Amino acid sequence: MDKFVRSLITEWRKLGLPFEGETVIVAVSGGADSMSLMLALHELRSRKKILNRTIVAHLNHRLRGKESDEDEAFVREHADRLGFEFVSKSARLPKTGNLEQNAREARYKFLLGVAIKNKAFAVLTGHTQNDQAETFLLNLIRGSGPDGLAGMKAVRDMDGGILLIRPLLSWATRSDTEGFCEAKGVVARTDRMNDDEKFSRVRIRKNILPLLAEMNPAIIKTLAQSADLMRKNGDVELETPTSANLPLKDLNSMDQTKLYATLRSWLRIRRGTLRGLGLEHIQAVERLITSRKSGRTVELPAGGRVIKHRGELSYNDIKVEK
Repeated sequence: MDKFVRSLITEWRKLGLPFEGETVIVAVSGGADSMSLMLALHELRSRKKILNRTIVAHLNHRLRGKESDEDEAFVREHADRLGFEFVSKSARLPKTGNLEQNAREARYKFLLGVAIKNKAFAVLTGHTQNDQAETFLLNLIRGSGPDGLAGMKAVRDMDGGILLIRPLLSWATRSDTEGFCEAKGVVARTDRMNDDEKFSRVRIRKNILPLLAEMNPAIIKTLAQSADLMRKNGDVELETPTSANLPLKDLNSMDQTKLYATLRSWLRIRRGTLRGLGLEHIQAVERLITSRKSGRTVELPAGGRVIKHRGELSYNDIKVEK
């Protein structure tokens, strides 16, 4: 099984999604992200891993004339080839207001309508970590608060009990989706509007992210994880730890969201700052907590270590030689 397909079914389990007996709508534009999602779902169905009724839905905005019609035909052809039901609709967008926002609203209205008509439990989209990173920066530039910086959720309510699910959001990048399509011999469609720098998101993608990548080659993953942390911390009502040590029995009783927020708050107090502390360090401490052995440590950046001993976590400073 391809790594991409394996990652998708792992995320499917993590999100607690049904494997059969339901109907799902998959939004497919023809681009690499949504095409890779459709291709991976087909492989999982072929392997009898996910057996839900799957309907591929495509909204033709008619923004690019013949190219838009070719997108629709392309998606229809591949949906038919893979044995999926296919639904499409053409829409004329208002000439006033924000084009991106108008297109987004029309798309979700269409997808929700298809879901309601077919009694689907969810709509799936192909948003990736790249989309999350772009959203994070876009909201940061706009001066958004914590809610905006938390970015997109992997699962959210649409209407009438129907869910909007982004099963690629937490783990897949655009290079992953493009690579999977290529491995499957599929040349995904490209939208020339994605290169039009009159759109803020395009300027972020083409200009700002490449500059940030010069300082941090993993900037897409970093920004996506930052949005994830903002969201998790915002969802938790947390009392700041006041004791020097943290009892393991208390930590083991917490869900992951509260655990991560507690560890970050505790380390902020003990270290005096969270500077240099990334998600990988919090995850290392989490593994320390669940380890059966005592006396183990986790080294942190800029000096300092977390120690597990006698049923507690403690923090010690380490002098770093310059």
